[in-house]
Amino acid sequence: MTEIHSRVDARQLDCPLPLLKAKQALNRMGSGEVLEVLATDAGSQRDFAVFARQSGNTLLQQSEQAGEFRYLLRKK
Repeated sequence: MTEIHSRVDARQLDCPLPLLKAKQALNRMGSGEVLEVLATDAGSQRDFAVFARQSGNTLLQQSEQAGEFRYLLRKK
C-alpha cells in the first residue's frame, strides 16, 4: 500500500481548479512524497495525465468510481 503524505479534496470543483490545487499541494511537499487528489470533473482525467508527463511527477494511480476520480501523484 502506498503511503499518502498529503490529500486534496477537489470534488465539486471545475477545471482547472483540481489541477491548480494539486500543483499548490505538490509545491509544499518533499521529493518522493505522494499526493492523493479526489475530483469529480471528468476533464481532470486528461489534465492529470498531461500534467504528470510535462512536470516530471509520476502518476502512480488513476481510478474512477461512481463519478469520482482519484489520483495518486509522486513528487519528483
